[in-house]
Order: sequence, then C-alpha cells, then structure tokens
Amino acid sequence: MYKTIYVPVDNSDHSNTAVDVGVHFAKTFGSKIVGSHVYAAKMHDKRFKQMEAGLPEEYHDEKELDRQRQIHDSLITRGLQIITDSYLDYVDKKCAENNLPIERRSLEGRNWKVLAEDINTNAYDLVIMGALGVGAVKDSVIGSNTERVLRRVRNSDMLIIKQIQPMTGGRIVVAVDGSPYSFGGLMTGLALGKAFNMPVEAISAFDPYFHYAAFHSISGVLNEEAGKVFRFKEQEKLHEEIIDSGLAKIYQSHLDICRELAQAEQTDVKTTLLDGKAFEKIIQYVRKDIPALLIVGRIGVHSDEDMDIGSNTENLLRSAPCNILVSNRKYVPPIDTLAEYTIAWTEEALRRMDKIPVFARGVAKTAIHRYAIEKGHTIISNTVVDSAVGDLLPKGAMDAMHALGGSLDAAGIDREKMQADESVMKDLMGSTLSGMMTEVVEEKPKVSASTQAYLDRMNQNYFVCDGCGYIGKGETPVKCPVCAAGGDRFKLVDKQLFEAAAHVEGVLETDLAYDDVPMQWTKDAKEGIRAVPAGFQRRRAKAKIEKTARKLGMTTITLEYAAPMIQEAASEDYTPIFANKGPGASTAAQAAVAAATSGTNGATSMDENGQGNGHAAEPSPAVPYSWLPEAQSRLERAPEGFMRDCTRALIEKHADKLGVTVITAEVAHEGIEQAKDYMAEAMKTGNLKDMIANLTGKGKS
Repeated sequence: MYKTIYVPVDNSDHSNTAVDVGVHFAKTFGSKIVGSHVYAAKMHDKRFKQMEAGLPEEYHDEKELDRQRQIHDSLITRGLQIITDSYLDYVDKKCAENNLPIERRSLEGRNWKVLAEDINTNAYDLVIMGALGVGAVKDSVIGSNTERVLRRVRNSDMLIIKQIQPMTGGRIVVAVDGSPYSFGGLMTGLALGKAFNMPVEAISAFDPYFHYAAFHSISGVLNEEAGKVFRFKEQEKLHEEIIDSGLAKIYQSHLDICRELAQAEQTDVKTTLLDGKAFEKIIQYVRKDIPALLIVGRIGVHSDEDMDIGSNTENLLRSAPCNILVSNRKYVPPIDTLAEYTIAWTEEALRRMDKIPVFARGVAKTAIHRYAIEKGHTIISNTVVDSAVGDLLPKGAMDAMHALGGSLDAAGIDREKMQADESVMKDLMGSTLSGMMTEVVEEKPKVSASTQAYLDRMNQNYFVCDGCGYIGKGETPVKCPVCAAGGDRFKLVDKQLFEAAAHVEGVLETDLAYDDVPMQWTKDAKEGIRAVPAGFQRRRAKAKIEKTARKLGMTTITLEYAAPMIQEAASEDYTPIFANKGPGASTAAQAAVAAATSGTNGATSMDENGQGNGHAAEPSPAVPYSWLPEAQSRLERAPEGFMRDCTRALIEKHADKLGVTVITAEVAHEGIEQAKDYMAEAMKTGNLKDMIANLTGKGKS
C-alpha cells in the first residue's frame, strides 16, 4: 500500500512517535523509510551579520571581523550538520532493529519550504509528521512547520501524530462527505483496518439548522421590499419539507456507499449519521471515545480543487484529540447509490413531470420520490403525485401553478428557455408563491399565509424514525426514506404531553420567527436558554430548538423539551453544564437546566442533535407493577424523562384503581386516556402543576 514513508524528524516527543509509527507501518507494508531533517545555516549566517555591530570594539578590525565570520560559518554549518546526523541516527537505529531499508536526507533551507518541495518532488506515498515540534509550549495546538507543509502537499497522504502513545489497537474513524478525497480516505482506512486488525467506522455530518439561523439573521436587516423579493416566508416550507430531509438522504447515501465498498473488500464498517455543524459534530463524536486514527479528506465536496485545505479539515486538525490522516488520495465509487432509485414511474407521471420548469424539476422529483418511499409505494402514478403535492404544499398551490402555466402557454412563452433568464425565473417563482399564499389568505384573511400553513400541519400526526431521526407526518410511514428502516421503527410523537408541560412551566412568551410563525417559549425555557453563552452560540442553539420543534409540529417550547439541546450547546468538552463559566451564561439558568435533565441522568428521547435515536435508556418499571411488552411500547411513545415519568405514574395510578399489577396494552391505553381527562380538568382549574408534582415527586417550581 505505502511503498515509501517519509518522516521528518527533530527529536521532539511527537517526532519520535512518528518514527515509531512509520516503522510499524513499514514492517506491515514492506515500505522504505525516508528520514529527513532540515537545518537553516543561511538563517544563522544572516543573524550573525545583523549582530556584528554589537560586537566589542576589538572585533571591528576588518581582518579580525573576516576571521570571526569564517569561524562562525564553519562552526554553525558543521554544528548543524552534526545535529542533523544525530537526529537521523535515531531513525537509522530504529530501522536497523527491524531490518527495514532507510534513506537519509539532510537538507538545508527554510524548514517547511524545503520539506514541501522535497515531498512534492519525490511523491512519497505517506508522510508522517509530529503535530508539535521542539518549539512547542503548553498552549500549542499545531506546529507552524507541520501546518505549512500540510497546506502545500498535494500527492501524498499526511499522517499527523497528535498522541505520543504507540498507534496500536483502537479503531479507525473515517469522515465522509461524498467527495473523492473522503472516499479515498475510506479506502485507505479499510486497507489499514485490514492490515492492523482494527475496526473501521464511517461517519457523515450534515447541517439542517444553518439556513434557519441564517434566515433569522438576514431577515432582520431586510427592508419590506427586499423581503418580498426573497420571499423567505414561502421558502421556509421548501427548506423544512424538502431540503432538510433531502440532505439527510444524501449523506445517508454516502454511508450506504461506504458499506458497499467495505463489503466489496470482504469487510464491514459501522456507519453513523450526525446532524449539525460538520467539524463540531465530528469532534464531539471522537471525543466521546477517542479513536486511534481519524481520516479526513484534504478538501471537501464543496471545495475548489486549488484549495489548500478544507475548513472542516483545518478545524479538525487543530481540535481533534487523536492522530489524523489527511487523505490526498482520490477515489470515485463505481456505483453511486445517490443516483439509484428503486421505484418505477408510470409514463403519465413522467410526462407530468416534464411540464415542470427545468430549474424546479429536480427538487420536485426528489420530493415526490421521498414521499413514495415513506408511504410504501413502489410505482409512482398520477395519484401518488397528487398525494405527494397535497402533502408538501399548502392548499391551492397546484391550482395556482396550473393557472400560471396556462397563462404562460397562452402568451406563447417557451418555459424550457426560461431557465436562461434569471429575472424571469424569479418572476415565475414569485408569482407562483404569491398565488399560493393569496388563496390561503383569502380563505382566512386574519391569519398570515405562512402561519395558517404551519397551523394546518400542526394538526397532523408526527412520527420519528428511531434509526436516523427522520420525521414523517400524516399516516403511519411504512419505510424510512433516509435509512430504509421499517415502519415499526417509527414512534408517534404525543404532543399533548409537551403541551401539558407548557402549562406546568408557567407564563408563555411569544416570539415571531422570521416567517411570522409564532413560537411560544415558557418562562422556564426562556431562562434555560440563558445557560448558553450570549452571541452566536445562543442564537444557533435557539434556532436548533425552534427548528426541531417545528418539524414535530410544535409551537410551544418547554424547558423539558429544550433542556437536552441547551445542555449540549452550553457544555464544554462534555463537562457538566454548571461547570461552564463562559461569558454571557446565566448561572441560575445552568442550574435550572441541570435540574431539568438530572431526573433521568440527562437522558432524553431526542439524540444529541435534537432527533430521535431510539437508543435512550429504558425507564425501570416500578415495583410491584409488571409491564407487558405491548404496554411498554405504548409508554415509549411519550418523550423520555419528565413526560414519560408522568405518563407512567398516571397509568400505574389507573392500574391501582383497577386492582391489577400486570399492565397490559389495554390498561396502558385506558390510563393514558384517563390521564388526558385529568390534565384537561387540571388545566381548567389551574391545578395541573400540583397534580403532576404529586405524581412524579418533583417540586412545584
């Protein structure tokens, strides 16, 4: 695999570990070690000349000064060569002990520049460098020479040693974003895993919250006219319903490709899909269980080829706690599962899609395809298209589109040619969306169109896939369009329990989102968000909380719902939230959030990204009640933590009333229905807080 391994040395701890790792690799792959050291004699000569004016007066004689220069040149040049030889002797000794061939390279010049030129000229297969050199201090993160070389090398893989322990055992984690460099890194990871008997994991991260936070920021500075041009309000549904889930599908497909490639190599990989800022989620993932090696591509899927290093790779290089291999190897999979669809289209449905303007056809087709997978259709017909469009767009949207299309045809406008005219495209989109929203406004003139569309969606059932966190709505899904999990993996979200929590937590404050959708925050939740340091961190945390709530059809944010996401945003290196003393963070808020999560040791039915993961700890049944599997399954439809505890207590109270100790699905159902009546009555009388406090044993805060 690696025929030549290049190891620059400087006798630092990280450099010596790099030599050991290089020897370990060379023994496995039959490689030749090339050890190198660069000395800067000319730099010392220049410094000596700059200091000549400060020499004692007796050295200012021209002949004496010339003699001193010759002595200095001889000592410095010879001294630096001796140092270089000593450094390379260490490599020589290690290679001799393991019967490995070695080439010594003693180079003169500026360290990083000479190293980069030597590596690019000779195209060594692998370069192993220490993250820090002899000049490192306590707060050093990455050495300047290492970083500069990494930015300039184009043809060799770069293994950066950040841990001074031997790289034996452990696991290999590969970050994949769909770029040829990341797939090249995967192939390298598979080869290393097989050679060293190390398990390989593939992870992929996408950010569904960016546009929500960005729109909030941008919409606040636009004037009314600009706001109409950009039409943020109407585009939000497109983002939530199509783009977000589309991103999840794309990045899950990258992981599916990884699995196929691994199986072709007679091995397998564990795959994990993360949502959030890519480098942040990857750092968090590797910090939880530090691997022996993290592999990343030099540049990502959105980078230009002339980019020196991608931003995610740069951040990981500085912050990740493990050794990092930056892949300069490219690999394009022979089978791109992103383009593979297992569903057939009828000719009528395809002809119908051909009538959609080219610029919108891809998005529309993807949305309909995803809807068909979710609902279990294997053939997309006109009926399926109608159902998908009705599910994705507000009432009247298709009528408005048909009307617009007819007017274009009547005017003799070639819709295919419109894609070349940006202004016409904007007019088409603006007119269509305007027609969509006008009809809704005319039906309910006192409610904004975007708000009405959102309220309509609230009344539907929502289901969370416990495999990847995908959210389906309407009828019970039969298959997840992202991770392909079966319908039995979807859990119904019982929003009534969150609504009950909202009454418990007290006063509601209403904020308008950028698209005029009202989002209510309880007083406790408002106080809790202050645990996150003020500024972009708090804005992003707030956007994530609102975004995930909206995807579940919720308009009220409770501390019970938001606490896990606040906990994550406010924590530092996974320390308890109350240990975070960042600027702008409220100590009282930190304590409130800690209390909200302490009842279940911080466990929640939402994963660290605000999505369901299905792996939360099971609540222990209270003695003397025995729960049958069907009843336990019904209970798990309630969000874990405070709301599930409350639901359990109400069901067991109902069982006690019936005089039974075995809780069946029927008993659980009856208990929940009776609980809803209790809550409704308590809401009317204002005693809901006392009732839940008594049931769960929590204080009446």
